[in-house]
Amino acid sequence: MTIQKIEAHSPEAQSADLMANTIAKLKTLFPELITEGPSGVAVNVDVLKTLVGDQTATDAEEKYGLNWHGKRRARQLALTPSTGTLRPCPDESVDWDATKNLMIEGDNLEVLKLLQKSYASKVKMIYIDPPYNTGKDFVYPDNFQDNVKHYLELTGQVEGGTKISSNTEANGRFHTDWLSMMLPRLRLARNLLRNDGAIFVSIDDKEVANLRALCDEVFGGENLIAQMVWEGANKNDAKQIGVCHEYVLVYARNRDAVPREWGLKKEGVEPVLKEAKRLREVHGNDFEAASDDLAGWFRAMKASESFAHRRYRFIDARGVYKEENPTAPGGRKFQLVDPRNGNKIRLRDNRGWAFDQDQFNKLIDEGRITFVTESSIMLRLYLHETDSMTPPSVFYQPARSASERLTKLMGQEVFDFPKDELVLQKFIEMATSPSDESCIVLDFFAGSGTTAHAVLLQNSADGGARRFVLVQLPEPLNPDATEQKAAANYCDSLSLPRRITELTKRRLRLAGEKVRQDFLGNQCDIGFRVFGLDTSNIREWNPNPSNLDQTLFQHQDHLIEGRAEADVLYELLLKRGLDLCVPMSSRSVSGMAVHAVGGGVLLACLATSISANEVEALAQGIAAWHKELAPAGDSTCVFRDSAFADDVAKTNMAAILEQNGIQNVRSL
Repeated sequence: MTIQKIEAHSPEAQSADLMANTIAKLKTLFPELITEGPSGVAVNVDVLKTLVGDQTATDAEEKYGLNWHGKRRARQLALTPSTGTLRPCPDESVDWDATKNLMIEGDNLEVLKLLQKSYASKVKMIYIDPPYNTGKDFVYPDNFQDNVKHYLELTGQVEGGTKISSNTEANGRFHTDWLSMMLPRLRLARNLLRNDGAIFVSIDDKEVANLRALCDEVFGGENLIAQMVWEGANKNDAKQIGVCHEYVLVYARNRDAVPREWGLKKEGVEPVLKEAKRLREVHGNDFEAASDDLAGWFRAMKASESFAHRRYRFIDARGVYKEENPTAPGGRKFQLVDPRNGNKIRLRDNRGWAFDQDQFNKLIDEGRITFVTESSIMLRLYLHETDSMTPPSVFYQPARSASERLTKLMGQEVFDFPKDELVLQKFIEMATSPSDESCIVLDFFAGSGTTAHAVLLQNSADGGARRFVLVQLPEPLNPDATEQKAAANYCDSLSLPRRITELTKRRLRLAGEKVRQDFLGNQCDIGFRVFGLDTSNIREWNPNPSNLDQTLFQHQDHLIEGRAEADVLYELLLKRGLDLCVPMSSRSVSGMAVHAVGGGVLLACLATSISANEVEALAQGIAAWHKELAPAGDSTCVFRDSAFADDVAKTNMAAILEQNGIQNVRSL
């Protein structure tokens, strides 16, 4: 038994290899489709044509679909594994030990790749507000060779590299650059969605047609739920037509798996129910007096949203109700009979009943029928049973109101045109359920953090336990740029680095505090763990031909100098596919720190020195703790490769752990 070493290019040190996974699935379904090519594994196109029929397979240029120069490379970007990692930042977080929310600073393309193992098919809802490609928003070029290094250069964390720039219409690749930026991110996002999940994408007129065609390709046109229209305020500077709306494209991962009905709470319902409850306490079972007072209350509420529900002006033992005619054109035409006395109920001409005789009998037993006369009836509809509505595809929310609320929250105006957290809260209410304990809401163009704010509001409103995952590029703020000056000065006033992500984190802290104040007694999770994208902790073999001895000396320790144990631990759990908020504990074994992740699924001892005499005691201690933890699945135990005195010590460690049920032993 030997300890296997994890190299920089080992599968365990990289994000999910989506191309390899796809080829493996194809090989399982159609073994004859996979063959050998000049550069390795290849797909036999002739076999593919045979399998699907020659007439349905084409490689011709003239085919229906969205195409642009660079599309193939953009598609390839999504399939290229990342060698980066996410480094924990507890000092920048809120309630690190208990929270299950995430705020990740990094290039969202690389972060989405890194999340593939841990969060594939686990995200219930995605909302993104990508750059609208107006000529002012940046669209930076993705680097095919080393995107993590390129990202660090772009954000000023290391020297050199191309700076973030605007994508103006003068650029000959105005649309293609934007599409090439969106395609790999949407493909990776789709992999993260649950089978019953949905994605909401905000966009304006300039790219809505291209985005819809792109989403049809990525998600399937049959999975389009709606193209919603978000009406804001008219633009006073319009010369021809004042465009006062934008769009939200809504796609499902699998529309057949999404709940058939989405609902929104009707505005103004809660005050009505609250007043009815008060009147019941005042009048007891005198429902007539309670109903009279409720009707008077509605007359006094003409300026409120509750006035829209004024037809619900009656109270009985079940609740607040209105009376409706139980017939409709095209309903059931038959002779309805009162089961209590055999009287026939009159049916108006050209109308039909909304129920059959058995249902009618049940409604009478439940007290849901009002007999106006012996042959005339009304149906009682209760407000608490009809307090939700099907969301409309067109809705109005003034754009300025969100800016005003955020300015008040932050203390000054910092963000231009932030998305409205109340609208996003409605999207979350529509597409998620408070009873779904594994619900994750993702936003990988997080901006000011509106999506997270909306999650906190909805959890506080309905007691849900939704989690948010935000990803945002730490774009440097330029105090000399007119549109960034206020944000840069705000960071300076708080002694924060001039980065957009500092403002995002600030907003999350303030929003969490306000939610806690506004919903006293509410115990929803208002914390968040911060992680930052960086190069892998595992040193890549990069020999210097002119000084091989020095290269060998530098690679004695396989891990990059200066990285903390927590950095290495989180890379291990990320690359193994564990949740970034999975429980983690530590204890001292033979004087060395040993960490257990996920209840013992991953064990790690990253001590810098393990002598031959310490091997047995350390191994037995780890084995005893593993037995105590009793993890459900196989466990992996990881050590620092350079810590062992020699190969004999490594072999003995592996042998003892294997004898105690730990089969997978690795070194870094």
